[in-house]
Amino acid sequence: MQLTNKNVFVTGSSRGIGLAIAHKFAQLGANVVLNSRGAISEELLAEFSNYGVKVVPISGDVSDFADAKRMVDQAIAELGSVDVLVNNAGITQDTLMLKMTEEDFEKVIKINLTGAFNMTQAVLKQMIKAREGAIINMSSVVGLMGNIGQANYAASKAGLIGFTKSVAREVANRNVRVNALAPGMIESDMTAVLSDKVKEATLAQIPMKHFGQAEHIADATVFLAGQDYLTGQVLAVDGGLSM
Repeated sequence: MQLTNKNVFVTGSSRGIGLAIAHKFAQLGANVVLNSRGAISEELLAEFSNYGVKVVPISGDVSDFADAKRMVDQAIAELGSVDVLVNNAGITQDTLMLKMTEEDFEKVIKINLTGAFNMTQAVLKQMIKAREGAIINMSSVVGLMGNIGQANYAASKAGLIGFTKSVAREVANRNVRVNALAPGMIESDMTAVLSDKVKEATLAQIPMKHFGQAEHIADATVFLAGQDYLTGQVLAVDGGLSM
């Protein structure tokens, strides 16, 4: 898929990895929907002013089925289509299994996994009709390996992998491709709150001996969006952590 003039919806794109992904698509000439649960600031929109593309702010809750449909309908009304969907919105609610509450588990599943279902179903009919589209789901190496204190997060991210492969099989004959990314330790707001001890222990497990940057994930996302003969795959961008 040639990305110039395509329309890309990136959920959870007001900061961090999602924002880096939105910038990368805009740099390549794609129109972008910026999304968060709260309002998108004028300062954030101004960051995209030099790209010469359309940037549409759409606030809403991906974990709400009706709201997800409303956001996709708004994007299609303003841009004409959604050609690429990046299901990036996600949260953590870390605690050991014996201390994890029902709310801790269900909240993470609802945003990370159900949110991807809601958004994907909302865009699929239009993509199938157009016989073109790309969906990239943001999984994690934790979904491949598991991690202490993250049973809820790991379950959501492992679920995204099964979801990705299943939907990819359903829509491949309509030229709609569905892939997943599995980032490792990427410097972001989520990792900034980790203690130095946890960071050092994780770093010791990474063969490349350094954490990744949001730009690494952005580069991988546009790669998956542009590949016309690649679907149902999980690309780990983790410095070798999961190998």
